[in-house]
Amino acid sequence: MPQDAHPYRSVLYMPGSRPRALEKARTLAADALILDLEDAVAPSEKSNARELVAGAVEAGGYGKRKLLVRVNGFDTEWGEGDIARASAAQPDAILLPKVESPADIARAALLMAEAGATERVRIWAMMETPRGALNALAIADSHPRLEGFVLGTNDLVKDLAAAHTPDRLPLVTSLGLCLLAARAAALVCVDGVYNAFQDTDGLRAACEQGRDMGFDGKTLIHPDQIAVANEVFAPSPDAVELARRQVDAFAAATARGEGVAVVDGRIVENLHVVTAKRLIERAETIAALEAAA
Repeated sequence: MPQDAHPYRSVLYMPGSRPRALEKARTLAADALILDLEDAVAPSEKSNARELVAGAVEAGGYGKRKLLVRVNGFDTEWGEGDIARASAAQPDAILLPKVESPADIARAALLMAEAGATERVRIWAMMETPRGALNALAIADSHPRLEGFVLGTNDLVKDLAAAHTPDRLPLVTSLGLCLLAARAAALVCVDGVYNAFQDTDGLRAACEQGRDMGFDGKTLIHPDQIAVANEVFAPSPDAVELARRQVDAFAAATARGEGVAVVDGRIVENLHVVTAKRLIERAETIAALEAAA
């Protein structure tokens, strides 16, 4: 299981150079926000966006939403400065683009420590290159600050010379490698974006595929995508009710000295109870978060 019990059903990118967007983000129902200094910001706006994002984090007002600051890469003139300023602002995490090796994580962790980032400030890694996907397990195991992976599927498609298809078959290997590594290292793992933000049916299908693969949630490019992601990546009432019955039935069977139970004609063993309890806990955590909002 991921280290952080906070849900990441919906993780919305917000452009760091737009004050109105940073303000609006305080009212959105996303579980987490990526305040972006990289792709969403023109080169001429990089320095200004850095201060806007840091100021927004320091001002607070985002409630229970997790705040991730996506910095520019080490191969740019802004990367190290972004990490230093973001570290001083103390967001929940700094998101590194195009991570390809454990050395990228170690370098960021050192810069963060030098800039005064507390232990609460975690590192997340964008997994968006072929080399990154092939090194996923080494990256996942690389540093105690590392908390999560974000899949950068647009860059993966580009670098693979692949195509965006509804079934995402060209990406299955990359997605699977990163997800396996994240689960092995108990990291959060969030699926890539769905580009056609007005296509609700397509978004739902993509979210359902990601959920069924095992992702914790989906990165989003528009606020209108939040509701679908929150719904799909949350346990349904029927699933929660079944999970509770499985837990109760197994407890009763155990009390009788039996090793298995039967619910709705299906065997329930201890491994099913572990999954059921995890689902119930997730549902309760989401309910508490929404009540607080």
